Amino acid sequence: MAKNKFNTTDHLYMQVSGGIEKMIEGEVLKIGDKLPSIRMLSEEYGISMGTAFQAYYHLEGKGLIESRPKSGYYVRFNHHRFPELPKSIQPDTTTHEVSVTEMIASIYTDIADTNSMNFALAVPHPSLLPSAKISKSVVHALRNSKDHCVNYEHTQGNVELRKQIARLSFNWGGKTKPDEIIVTNGCLEAITLCLKATTNYGDTVAVECPTYFGINQAIENMGLKVIEIFTDPVTGVDLTGLQKAIKKFSIKACVFVPNFNNPLGSCIPEENKKKLVEMITHNNIPLIEDDIYGELYFGSKRPKTCKYYDTKGLVMYCSSLSKSLSPGYRLGWVIPGKYFDQVKQMKRIQNISCPTLTQAAMAHYLKNGRYEYHLKNLRKALHTQSLRYVQAIIKYFPADTKVSRPHGGFILWLELNKKVNAFKLRNEAMKHNISIVPGKLFAAGENYENCIRISFGKPWDDEVDYGLMMLGKLIKKMDH
Repeated sequence: MAKNKFNTTDHLYMQVSGGIEKMIEGEVLKIGDKLPSIRMLSEEYGISMGTAFQAYYHLEGKGLIESRPKSGYYVRFNHHRFPELPKSIQPDTTTHEVSVTEMIASIYTDIADTNSMNFALAVPHPSLLPSAKISKSVVHALRNSKDHCVNYEHTQGNVELRKQIARLSFNWGGKTKPDEIIVTNGCLEAITLCLKATTNYGDTVAVECPTYFGINQAIENMGLKVIEIFTDPVTGVDLTGLQKAIKKFSIKACVFVPNFNNPLGSCIPEENKKKLVEMITHNNIPLIEDDIYGELYFGSKRPKTCKYYDTKGLVMYCSSLSKSLSPGYRLGWVIPGKYFDQVKQMKRIQNISCPTLTQAAMAHYLKNGRYEYHLKNLRKALHTQSLRYVQAIIKYFPADTKVSRPHGGFILWLELNKKVNAFKLRNEAMKHNISIVPGKLFAAGENYENCIRISFGKPWDDEVDYGLMMLGKLIKKMDH
């Protein structure tokens, strides 16, 4: 190992651990190799012993190295040990009626159950969220509002909140004005309003396959049909398949999650996002872009959005604070582009406006609460958790288990042996107070019956370890 020149934009220990992690990833340091002692590391890098210890502690937290009593630190895991990726199934090239309501109802019965080991709930654990600071912002909003936040807010949303959301768009290269934003009750309402503004009963909408079941549920509720587009677990929606579908069907809108989609965790490469926007623009089809996970990236920079490449206002950008700050506050937004008036009208009809208090509180938090600092810590925690969960899956699950490799968000997609029925597995797991989501919920057709989605939103602890061990045992029983 050679001395590095460090910049001051990150903690020293993070830069040291990042350098060692790259060496482990590139197999310069192999599994079982002994690492320099803390004293040697501190001398080699010209850092304090405390910083050297922190670097090793961070790598240990990710499960990449281990300390052995009276012996030192050793490499225990590298990225080459990851299981195979799940296969994506080519969906039928026909339009489908969607029917997922009953299955989803069974999942939502335990959404607020604190007694179960909930791998089903796709939100970060409360311990990762700045609850105390948010509470202070709520108190500030109540004290500083003329009417204690009891009156209606503007249909379009709190002015200060929209200013803060416009500032957030700088992160993906957006130049959004507060007047172009409409605040919604979470991201799903934003998507629903966009669908209402662009489709009529019986129309066809293109979605990824698999895709978030809430999108399919919204489509079903509006009497729309879906055409499912093949989605790669790494690079996202297949543009060739989309082009063929556009030629074959009268598609009125596309609903895609380009960054770290739910459930695959795939991220559309930047050049493909650009091509996608060119394709929908050429065919005059609105793209409803769900970017709810965009800020939760594990790499060095935030991926751009499709909205970034939009020149004609056809990309309707939807996001929220539900996955990064406060799921229960139900605070999302939409930048509807050329459909602004239609979406605003739909919002007014649907519920007049969003709650006044939560908007004022979130506006204050985003302005004063060091949201970027919180996001940085959240990303670090989620990245660590993703590695620990995968390591446990390798340890406890059958060897033929295939696992996605997300570079953001907090969701893993697992493909199990064909003998495993994910619904039966869920029922068995619930007897042990373990909750998972069966894969079939994420597609309109009959696919993914042997797939499950697991959230790694909860920090690694003995309870998580036990939950994954039990799940592994149940799967092994079923695939014999």
